[in-house]
Amino acid sequence: MSTLSQAEVDAFHRDGFFAPVDVFAAEEARAWRADPEAFERTLPPGPVSAGDRRKLHVRLPWARDLVGDPRLLDVMEQLLGPDILVFTSTFFIKEPKTDAITAWHQDATFFGLQPYEHVTAWVALSEASIEAGCMEFAPGSHRLGQLAHGQAATPGTINAGARSISEPLDTSRAVFAPVKTGQVSLHHTLVAHNSRPNRSDDRRIGFGISYIPAHVRHGGSKRMTATLVRGVDRYGHFDLEDDPRTLDADAQAEAHKRAYGRYREGHAEQQARYGVIA
Repeated sequence: MSTLSQAEVDAFHRDGFFAPVDVFAAEEARAWRADPEAFERTLPPGPVSAGDRRKLHVRLPWARDLVGDPRLLDVMEQLLGPDILVFTSTFFIKEPKTDAITAWHQDATFFGLQPYEHVTAWVALSEASIEAGCMEFAPGSHRLGQLAHGQAATPGTINAGARSISEPLDTSRAVFAPVKTGQVSLHHTLVAHNSRPNRSDDRRIGFGISYIPAHVRHGGSKRMTATLVRGVDRYGHFDLEDDPRTLDADAQAEAHKRAYGRYREGHAEQQARYGVIA
C-alpha cells in the first residue's frame, strides 16, 4: 500500500510539495502511457486541443481507473481526509528537445476553490528528470497566500493564457523535483512552481490530478462538476460527473463535452477575476 510517513506528511505541509512518492512500478506506468498515446492517434491531425488533454477521466475508462487507483487515494487521504473528489485532470506533455517552459505560477489562481486545500498528484508516465524539465518549486511559498498574476503574456510558456506570477517572488531557494516513471509528485494549490524546457530525447508525460476534500467549494458564479473517487459527498457543492466505465462511447463524449465546457466557463471567469489574458 502506498502511504506517506508522518515525516513526509510534515514535509509536504512545511514546503508545499513532496516528491518523489513511489506509487506505480515503472512497467505499469509505461502501460498507462500507452493509453493516452493511443488516444492521441485517434485525434485529427495538427495541434492537440486543450479539451483533448483535460478532464479525460470523464470520457475515457482507463483515465477514470487511474484517478481512482486505490494506491493514489491512500496517499491523498493522508492529506485530504476520507471524502475525496477529483476537480479536474490534465495531461502535461512536453515534446523532446523543446524550448517550451511552464512559467512560475500558482494553481489556485485559476481554479476558484476555497478553502485552499486542493492538492495535485502529478503522475509521471515517463521520466521527468531535470534534463526533461521536471517541476521546480519555491519551498514555503504556499504560505504567501494568493499572489498576483500579470496580464502580459510570458513568451515560450505552455501555461494557459501564458500567465505567470507578476509580483516579486524569491526563487533563490527553488528546488527541482525530478520523478522517475511511475513515481508521483504532490503539490499544494498555492505553492509557486515552474518547469524548464525538455532537453531529453523522450516526451515528458505527466498526468496532473486535482484532488480536493468534499467540503471545498467553488467560488465562481458557475456551478462546477467533479468526480467522487473515495468516501461520500455530504456537501453537494458540485454536480457529480458520470463514470465513463458505465457509458457507451457516444455518452462518454457527451459527458466530457458538458463537464469540460463547464470547467472552461469557470476557468475563464477566474482569469477575468485576476485580470489575466485569455
